[in-house]
Amino acid sequence: MATYNPNELVRLSDTDEVTLDPDADIRGRKVVDSAGEDLGKVGDLLVDQTINKVRALVVEHGHLFSKTTSAIPVDAVARITADEVVIDRAKDKVSGAPAYDPTLVYDEAYYVDVYGYYGYSPYWYDEYVYPGYPYYV
Repeated sequence: MATYNPNELVRLSDTDEVTLDPDADIRGRKVVDSAGEDLGKVGDLLVDQTINKVRALVVEHGHLFSKTTSAIPVDAVARITADEVVIDRAKDKVSGAPAYDPTLVYDEAYYVDVYGYYGYSPYWYDEYVYPGYPYYV
């Protein structure tokens, strides 16, 4: 396991960075599970500024009075359309995920839990491979 400090993750909205193609910015898009069930919407993106890669989606779930937020690794994205981001996990799996807490954005243990929950190696581990689709299409 490499000793990489995940402190480089920041919310895209907290930076001056923009996507080169405004149509490629998925913030605000509906998030659905593998069966098409609504999971919420992409509220923000967690970006590794060292290499300019998105590492996780910040997904807002629920309604106005009972809103929760979770981080979903980009590895779980199955496809992206003009209106939706499709996650390769079922709604039940996503609803039980560790909650996103912006105060934990620099906490390595939090990301180990999130990636482990979804069944992925954390992005700073040697065996990690950044997902190819839909990122290099």
